[in-house]
This record gives sequence, C-alpha cells and structure tokens, in this order.
Amino acid sequence: SFGNRHHSRSLPPSPSGLSPVKPERCSDRFIPARAGARWHIDFNDATYNLNIYNSLMYQCLLRNELLGSEIDRLKDNQLEVQACAISYDLCFRHNDEVRFASENNVSHVYKYKAVTDPIQKLLRSPRKPMRKIPKVPFKVLDAPELQDDFYLNLVDWSSSNILSVGLGACVYLWSACTSQVTRLCDLGSEEDSVTSVNWNDRGNLVAVGTHKGYVQVWDALANKKIKQLEGHTARVGALAWNGEQLSSGSRDRIILQRDIRSASAVTPGNSDKKLAGHRQEVCGLKWSPDRQHLASGGNDNRLLVWNASTSSAYQHQPMQTYCEHLAAVKAIAWSPHQHGLLASGGGTADRCIRFWNTLTQQPLQCVDTGSQVCNLAWSKHASELVSTHGYSQNQILLWKYPSLKQVAKLTGHTYRVLYLATSPDGEAIVTGAGDETLRFWNVFSKSPSTKDSTSVLNLFTSIR
Repeated sequence: SFGNRHHSRSLPPSPSGLSPVKPERCSDRFIPARAGARWHIDFNDATYNLNIYNSLMYQCLLRNELLGSEIDRLKDNQLEVQACAISYDLCFRHNDEVRFASENNVSHVYKYKAVTDPIQKLLRSPRKPMRKIPKVPFKVLDAPELQDDFYLNLVDWSSSNILSVGLGACVYLWSACTSQVTRLCDLGSEEDSVTSVNWNDRGNLVAVGTHKGYVQVWDALANKKIKQLEGHTARVGALAWNGEQLSSGSRDRIILQRDIRSASAVTPGNSDKKLAGHRQEVCGLKWSPDRQHLASGGNDNRLLVWNASTSSAYQHQPMQTYCEHLAAVKAIAWSPHQHGLLASGGGTADRCIRFWNTLTQQPLQCVDTGSQVCNLAWSKHASELVSTHGYSQNQILLWKYPSLKQVAKLTGHTYRVLYLATSPDGEAIVTGAGDETLRFWNVFSKSPSTKDSTSVLNLFTSIR
C-alpha cells in the first residue's frame, strides 16, 4: 500500500527453499523516516513558523529573558501575538497555564512557568485587529458611454458626497446619500462631448471640460451654467480647482489658470495665467495641499511643477521638471501627510510609480507595477496610496508608504481602470472603466480616533 507506514514483517522464502539473503547492515543505528512524522500533533498542534523569530514580539521576549529589559507592551502592535506566543511555548515549555484571546476571540492555552511580570503582560497584551480589505466592491453602477480614453478625467467625488460622471455628451450627478441620479447638462445640442469633470472645494460648483476646448462652470444646486470659458483650441482633458482659480489642461499643450470671479465670462482676463511647458497633450493636473504648487503631467512623458506665486501671466519654464518617466504621465498625487512629497505614474511603456521630494528636487523611490498606471490617490488618514491600472492587468493596488509593500490587490473591471475618485470621508474609492461600470470599494482605513491629551499644557484637562 502507498504511504509512509512502517511495518515489521518477515521476508518471503526464496523459490529454491533456501533462507532469504539478509540485507547488508551499514550501521547498528535505526534512523526513522521523517516524511510521516506528525509534528503538528507531537508539538501540541502548534504551527511552527521560522518567520516568527524575526518578529518584534520574539525580540522583546528574548530581551526580557536575557537582558532584563522589562518590556511589557508593544507600541506598534505589528505582530501576531498568537504565533509569537507559540514560539515562546516551544522554547520555554512548563506546567502553568495562561489563557489569552486570539484574533477570532477564541481562548488558547499556552504553558509556561517562572516568567516575569513584564513577559506575562507582553503575552497578554491585546493585539491590533488584523485589517481585512474586501475583495469585491460594495456597490456597482452602470455607466453607459463611459469612454475608454486614457487622457480623459470623467469621474470626481465632491465634498458634499455627490459623484459627477461624464457620459458621452452628458454630465450626471449621483448622490451617495440618497442614490438619486440627476442630469446636470447635455452638450448634444452643441455637437460637443464631455472630456473632464472636477468639483471645487466647497462642493457646489462643478467644472466641465469639453471636446471643443470649452470649460463650463455649473452650479450643482441650481442646475445652472454660470460660466463658459474659452481659450483652448483642443479638448480639455484635465481640470483642477484652487479656491476660486480654475486650472485647465488641453490637447493644445497649454495650461490656463482663470479666476471664475472675473467679469469676463468668455475671453481671458487680466488675472489669468498661461503655462506653456508641455510639448504634447496635458492629461494630469493636481494642486498641492498648501495650494502653492501645481503639478502637471503630459503625453510628452514629463512631470512639471509650477509656482502659484509667480506673477507672470505667461510662463514657458516651470520651477521643476522631471523627465524620468518613459510614457505619458496622467496619474499625479500630492501626499497630504508629508510636505512636498509628490507621486506620479507612467503609462504602458513605463508602468512605474515614482516619488519625488519637490523641496529638494530629488527623486526618492520607484516601483514597477507591471501595468499602465492610470490614477493615484493618497489616503487621508494613513500613509497609504492606491493606484489603478490598465494594460494589461486592469487592477487596483493598495500600497504602504514608504515601504511600498503591496497591501491589497482588487480585480473586477474587465477594461482599463481609467478613472478614480475618493469619498469625502476618505474611506472609500470609486473606479470607472471602459466596461461601462462604476465600482465602489472600501479600501482605506477609517479615521483614527482622537485621544485626549495628557499633557500639562492642555488646559481642558484641569477644567472641572
């Protein structure tokens, strides 16, 4: 029979009637085969994992035992206490029993004796719950006529929790609170189509870029167009608000910055600026969190950074130029956690996410994602970054920064994931693709709870 069973049995007699020839003995030692050993039973059903010896918990246990460090808790809670306690059980096996809860709130028994109080506190310390990111979207919406065009930006999520989507010649608004859908505008009568949408900070105005080069500003509450700006000679694929200033990037390689409060509703005014640094279509625009710098990406594979405080109305030279990408730069995201940290992603021939220190103008890190990078967005509450991809994986990736460890991989779209927006609470994202669907994902961690300060400088702690 098959398997690793060991039986003692006599050898069959030989055909000649003689006694069988005994095999030659090489040693008087019996060495059993390890293949059938039941280690999981012999060692109290403990799953042995060599990686736990590199863990912070195990290091703390050794420091307590050998150096008397008296470490009684972990600040970061980065490790699995259960696995580390098992390693401790294998090394220090005794009779007394101590119980503590595992991740699934199931009590496990680990035996040890004559250990110090700090070690007991360390092993009983609560473990940070393991983060579970759902692999499927919690909502899917149909989006007919959502274009499969890498250079457009057709989805944005407002601070008032309303999603704007450009579908063909129309812009639709979807309320995340009521799930109500309204049509904001229809450019079909003008024989035009929508190429970009972007909400202002207050969430009451939405800018609409068109294929003919116009920029319209609509009041979402009144459902009324309040401005139509000219100046571009080709489609407007990128928009970015900065207070009352609206920046627009076009296929004509020009970036225009205009004040919507200007009396001129059609022609550029005196306060408008023209930025002419790209050699091909501008497909990405993002303002820094401090509103002092504008990052722009283009089909010329270049990432440019412009200074908002420059008084010149016409600029040919940006303050910074980065040329390391090998394909179009559409994906741009400023970090809300580190001042001057900028991330950018390249197209199909590049596939890389790069990080830049715009304070020192130095490149930082680079990771090859294996696919066209279509969008980037930082988490508002943690040092994490989400990226969406096109050719050829069509996936959504979540990264830790600065380790660039991949936290999660989400799939479901059957076309390039060209569009991305973050919810106003910073916990969910919506993605759009040429498969004409919008998918909503719970990706980012929740906002950290605010703890009362114990500092003596906090006057509110002494108020009765």
